[in-house]
Amino acid sequence: MSSNNSEKQSEEALSLPSLSKTSGVHDVTPTSSSAPSSVHTVDMEKKAVELAEVTVKQVDSVELPSKIGHSSFTRWLHYIAFSYYRKTFSVIFAANLIAFIVFVVQSGGTPSAQNVGSATSANLMITLLFRQENFVNLVYEIATDICPLSWPLWIRKRLAKVFHYGGAHSGAGVASVVWFLMYTAVTTKDHIGDPTKWSLANVITCYILVVMFCFILAGAHPTFRRRYHDHFEAIHRYSGWVALCTFWMHQCFAGNQYRLMEEHPPSLGRYLISTSSFWTFVISSSCTAISWVRLRHVDVFPEVLSSHVTRLHFKYRDIEPFYGLKVSNKPLLEWHAFATVPDINEETGQPEGFSIVVSNAGDWTNDIIHNPPKKLWIRGNPLHGLLYTSKLFRKIVLVATGSGIGPPLSLFYADYTPRRIFWSTPAPEQTYGAKIIEAVKKADPDAWIWDTRKQGRPNMVAVTYQLVLESQAEAVFIISNPKLTRKVVYGMESRGIPAYGAIFDS
Repeated sequence: MSSNNSEKQSEEALSLPSLSKTSGVHDVTPTSSSAPSSVHTVDMEKKAVELAEVTVKQVDSVELPSKIGHSSFTRWLHYIAFSYYRKTFSVIFAANLIAFIVFVVQSGGTPSAQNVGSATSANLMITLLFRQENFVNLVYEIATDICPLSWPLWIRKRLAKVFHYGGAHSGAGVASVVWFLMYTAVTTKDHIGDPTKWSLANVITCYILVVMFCFILAGAHPTFRRRYHDHFEAIHRYSGWVALCTFWMHQCFAGNQYRLMEEHPPSLGRYLISTSSFWTFVISSSCTAISWVRLRHVDVFPEVLSSHVTRLHFKYRDIEPFYGLKVSNKPLLEWHAFATVPDINEETGQPEGFSIVVSNAGDWTNDIIHNPPKKLWIRGNPLHGLLYTSKLFRKIVLVATGSGIGPPLSLFYADYTPRRIFWSTPAPEQTYGAKIIEAVKKADPDAWIWDTRKQGRPNMVAVTYQLVLESQAEAVFIISNPKLTRKVVYGMESRGIPAYGAIFDS
């Protein structure tokens, strides 16, 4: 891509067959009886299997342009090691580290417990705000809705990285633990210097909180979280609840300890409301409470699409496009997030509830598919997802594998951003049904729906790049498993094309 000649050669090498614009809804792959257009001469009377072989060979022969950057190491640093998630984490943690050093220097090595406690509470507030649905939705909307398409692409493609807000959650969370360790050391020192029943209670609650924080951090380690996700979720939830209750007791014990050190001690209530840590902790507690007070047990109307996929319909409310929701049949044990799709009444054409697509990906989903529920628990407010940021681009390429077609259905319904679609999955119509195929074809009449059972696994990076060239899209969005998402995102970004995909705690 460094010269016009190389670009021309790349485009010629990447000329793949595309779906005929006159294809019917049920022509679900480029190997349908309607002959695809191609730079290659194709015999119209060949069997579908032969056509599939030609398509696979053409894709395998695609030549991608060279990657940008000086070396593979510099590309690894830029696109993998220093992802926006890690950058966000690093900026927040570095800011806290600077404040930490300033506090220590200004106090001659021993900062006051009140100042350190305020820093701890402020970071805890940020940690929990970035897991509160209304706040996260606001962050998405600020980054996405205020930016017109007339703004330069270099601005819009960076704003689209807002889905990496998990870096703010983890950065502030780790920083709060570091601050609290210092707070525990300071309160222990204060107790040794002037032991009282309140200082003893304060120290005890501090060490209980330190243990809870250690559990939370250990459980959230990426390796543990991937291998033992259910255990991670239980540790995070129950340690968090214990910490929340302990913190309220700690606020009272610490308040009694430090208010009595003043010349004219105020009442406990007056002392607490005069501290910033009290108010930031009120906000933190509210973040947790708001989510759980929205707990509802609602009716579910299952639609079995196949032995592999079920679509669950909900009628208790309407949900606009670009939202996701958490559901569970055991609300105290586990929760599962799904993208929602507005349901449309075929007679009136008006929204009537919403649905989620559940594909067999584990024990819980397997049970839901084979034993469809009549009711499920819903918690919290609907939450914006990755595809909300697609509104920042004039045109996109949407890549999905398997049940990854579920989240884009909301994008197709909104019909906001022009798009090209590439969906790779085994037996698409048999597995997902004619309605979903129709929705995909309606969103993009030339959609590539690749049947991996007949055609094998495609070169995802090559096909995606071809569609970007054909459509002149500004960005690529992929919904797939983490390994393939990383591959496609890196394959695009290392060639100068903005690409987005949720990988791990984005």
